[in-house]
Amino acid sequence: MISELRNRPVSRSMGQRGITFIELLAAITILLVLATAVVPIYHWYDKRRMEAELKIGLETMRAAIDQYRKYVDEGLIIQEDIDQMGYPIDLESLVEGVELGDPNSPEAKTVKLLYRVPIDPFTGLDEWGMRSYQDDWDSTSWGGENVYDVYSLAPGIALDGTYYSEW
Repeated sequence: MISELRNRPVSRSMGQRGITFIELLAAITILLVLATAVVPIYHWYDKRRMEAELKIGLETMRAAIDQYRKYVDEGLIIQEDIDQMGYPIDLESLVEGVELGDPNSPEAKTVKLLYRVPIDPFTGLDEWGMRSYQDDWDSTSWGGENVYDVYSLAPGIALDGTYYSEW
């Protein structure tokens, strides 16, 4: 009996294993449709991640500028230049550190308000648009007297429809 089974030709009715060409084409088509759906989702996710990094960078720099202003208001930072209006002269001065001096104490200490100037994720540079206190609120050129606000130099529109430079 076993020898009879070995000598019999294999036919389709005995359950040949494998897939047909049509089944292979259908599987490839389904995979292509799924892949084309994933690419826009990944692009959207990547842009959203970069926008979150941009927001964090802007918030960090603005918090450092506000802290500088608070120290000036408390009398811990004495500014010699009247044009500064209580704001830092540039972002690098926040990285290098500012000298805090208590009016009641002869000792002064240097405090760094920024670890480093954040990198704009859209431009890949640590360059930012700046506005001084004397500039208009929507000015795109920096007067150079002080740093009152920062904004992104990246061209483009965010997922919420606003320009990155307006953040």
